[in-house]
Amino acid sequence: MTVTAVPEGPVVIGVDSSTQSTKVLAVDAATGTVLARGRAPHAVSTGPAKESDPRRWWTALCVALEQLGDHARQAAAISVCAQQHGLVTLDAEGEPVRPALLWNDVRSAPQRNLLIEELGGPTTWATRLGSVPAPSFTVTKWAWLREHEPAAVRATRAVRLPHDYLTERLTGRAVTDRGDASGTGWWASASQGYDDAVLTHVGLDAALLPTVLRPGEAAGTVRALPELPLSPGVLVATGTGDNMAAALGLGLERAQPVVSLGTSGTVYAVSARRPTDPTGTVAGFADARADWLPLACTLNCTLAVDRFATLLGRDREAVEPGGTVSVLPFLDGERTPNLPEATGLVHGLRHDTTAGQVLQGAYDGAVYALLTALQTVLGGDDDPQTPLLLIGGGAQGTAWRTTIQRLSGRPVRVPRARDLVALGAAAQATGLLLGEDPGAVARRWATADGPAYPAVPRDEAAVERIASTLSGAGALLGPG
Repeated sequence: MTVTAVPEGPVVIGVDSSTQSTKVLAVDAATGTVLARGRAPHAVSTGPAKESDPRRWWTALCVALEQLGDHARQAAAISVCAQQHGLVTLDAEGEPVRPALLWNDVRSAPQRNLLIEELGGPTTWATRLGSVPAPSFTVTKWAWLREHEPAAVRATRAVRLPHDYLTERLTGRAVTDRGDASGTGWWASASQGYDDAVLTHVGLDAALLPTVLRPGEAAGTVRALPELPLSPGVLVATGTGDNMAAALGLGLERAQPVVSLGTSGTVYAVSARRPTDPTGTVAGFADARADWLPLACTLNCTLAVDRFATLLGRDREAVEPGGTVSVLPFLDGERTPNLPEATGLVHGLRHDTTAGQVLQGAYDGAVYALLTALQTVLGGDDDPQTPLLLIGGGAQGTAWRTTIQRLSGRPVRVPRARDLVALGAAAQATGLLLGEDPGAVARRWATADGPAYPAVPRDEAAVERIASTLSGAGALLGPG
């Protein structure tokens, strides 16, 4: 636990229930100062099945809140944000029927393909639902469950997302928000409501789903529960999905691009325009307010580049300029571009190619995929003078930052704030408590402040070399 000075304003709590752990922050609503931190781990199954017992999320939340000490008991409002897409099935007593299927459980790929085909194809999905569902989406997991575990489906009396489940445990109310609901595949962005055609097709009664609250509505208040170190009556905000919460945590305004560098890479921006990308590159999420959050994801980012560093026997920062090598580090297949069967490719080796140049090539290939996806996300809203905000673990790496500067030709800023999902939840709780826009709260807290780096000339030769390698690789990369 980290504790600072006595708060100047009310205390709020932001929760980030992620795949591996629950993190909580006690925050001074007046200044954004983090007063205390708590963390507790989750257990996730290994192998193709990526599952977790939702009751362990609740236990982890209670343990992490206890670590906040008196700040938990002083809190005036709380918001729970969590990993998107997870399928939580509950029985008539509110207990899990089975472990939750998590976002990275992709066993539902065959069901996903059938759903897209049977309900009109990619253009229909993009136009009506806003996204062409990936196997991570909740609707595909429900379709998988119907096919493989019909007894579990028959026992299910409520279907929730991870943040819905925890919010309901806090308040006793079955509610969600438009941001997280937009990642299910059964909430339509065109109507901003549950889609009857999809629900009928997958045999899911809308009565089993939570009510979708409007931005700024309260989910309820905290119930008196013996295991919970919060005072009864504390305000509970709607919560949202993790990507929407991170956008709130940065106080994003429209067309401000974000590049998140983690095991996978993510690019997104807040937009006034509803996304409808039939290629499936861009997920047409809603944000946690009244706008949209078009988002694209690459599978191979920091972990793939680190693997190249290990194979080459070099530190991850030991890159060298120059050379003619191109690397496509698609070690786990790739989502953007859509090459699910791809493997890594190294092209253009010469006698004088160094290990550091190969490693730089791996960075270049990963960044090229991200920047290409970002252009699709931004569409006509892009202003090349607007800095890219770099977040995630890779944002602290010099090689990542300089590669993004070199291949984008635009300025970069690295926010100092950490735990952006939990900070976004805290900003949402503050907005509810004080009647403010949560994005304005985060901007008041200056969460996006950090070192700024100027634009450098775009390395057109490297960009053209990677593009040529990608287009010429053909069958070597596997079917798209």
